[in-house]
Amino acid sequence: MANFSVTRPFRVAVVGSGPAGVYAADILTKSQEVTDGDVQLSIDLFESQPAPYGLIRYGVAPDHPRIKGIMNALHKVLDRGDIRFFGNVMYGRDLSLAELRSHYDAVIFATGATKDAMLDIPGVDFEGSYGGADFVSWYDGHPDVPREWPLNAKEIAVIGNGNVALDVARVLSKHADDMLVTEIPDNVYEGLKASPVTDVHIFGRRGPAQVKFTPLELRELSHSRDVDIVLYEEDFDFDTASDAAIKSNNQVKIMVNTLTNWLAEEHDETRVPASRRLHLHFLHTPVEILGAQGHVTGMRFERNELDGTGNVRGTGEFIDYPFQAVYRAVGYFGSELPEVDFDSRRGVIPNDGGRVLAADGSHVPGLYATGWIKRGPVGLIGSTKGDALETVGCLLEDRLNLPVVEHPGEEEIVKLLESRGVEYTTWEGWNKLDAHEKHLGESYTHPAGLEVSRERVKVVDREHMVNISKK
Repeated sequence: MANFSVTRPFRVAVVGSGPAGVYAADILTKSQEVTDGDVQLSIDLFESQPAPYGLIRYGVAPDHPRIKGIMNALHKVLDRGDIRFFGNVMYGRDLSLAELRSHYDAVIFATGATKDAMLDIPGVDFEGSYGGADFVSWYDGHPDVPREWPLNAKEIAVIGNGNVALDVARVLSKHADDMLVTEIPDNVYEGLKASPVTDVHIFGRRGPAQVKFTPLELRELSHSRDVDIVLYEEDFDFDTASDAAIKSNNQVKIMVNTLTNWLAEEHDETRVPASRRLHLHFLHTPVEILGAQGHVTGMRFERNELDGTGNVRGTGEFIDYPFQAVYRAVGYFGSELPEVDFDSRRGVIPNDGGRVLAADGSHVPGLYATGWIKRGPVGLIGSTKGDALETVGCLLEDRLNLPVVEHPGEEEIVKLLESRGVEYTTWEGWNKLDAHEKHLGESYTHPAGLEVSRERVKVVDREHMVNISKK
């Protein structure tokens, strides 16, 4: 039985500082048991990167209009001072499961899903075939990816009909100077500036009424300067299920209306053609990435038709397109964590309402999961909050029957990290790095002398981030 009482706080470790981890910590601090004084609480948040926020910092396109609001909300939670932040600490490398369990009454895994889901078709390993998540990490300045990206294709395919696919396509097609108002690092600007791209094609399996992105993300496509949106009449098919969705779901109605309006506008002969084009294709199933001498040369698709239920079936008609690069954006997938059971089919930690399960299906005392590593990479912020609420409820319900903690003192984990030379960063350190990045933006000078207002410039190098944080 747990050995916490009024003599010491209930100790919780949260692994991952993205929305899932921060929301779980925040919900814990605001729980009835804590606000009533029944439970004293001590929460430590561990993050493998020197900076907080997870996929909000390293998985959302920098020109996304909502990113600042989400980050501000997370900042307010961590800035209160009742949740300690330990950055640049990797679970499984710097801290083992046994060590976490010997220092905390409960551990919540909120590590999300950061790698690409598989697209199992021939040619996927050709040079010029890239994972969308890897590209996102590059343009978001993730410290663990290469600084350079091979942007040498004029014609590019993006496979997927979700928000990540739209982000990838928008960044690829957008002019680099128009990205300078964001926080993109200098190496990303230079790479995008040199890109010879003229045409980016987005492909989805189903019809316009079944797309997975949202109206906001769709409308963002039309905000890119000197980029024409191109659609195809043969892709605009609506079955009984499509009509029902349009009538009953306002979001679907807005997206279909937006797409059909864009299609109609293409016939406006008064428009001056743009130097770049972003093509939206529907009813295409990827069959094979074509190549020569190991390099991407194109892609083969089978045309689909709607079957009346909103799903599709192949028509037996195949079509080839010439491309020099293919970006696979068919979804994210969770990564296995050391010493924790993993469902390799779904990419999640097996759990029951957030309680981590062992291989035999039994609950592992004191271990919990929340966010995408709990439910898979689906849903938006609202789903993440609901996940956290359920997981925290289970944790609080279990709190009186958890194993005895060997080292419950708050400074014991600090001593352990320092004893093995872990260069961890803190919340105070993040504030220093945050101020430094904003200063880089304020003092930015465009290489061609253009006047550009930049709020911040993201620091990429891990060692540099740590050094700034520890000044």
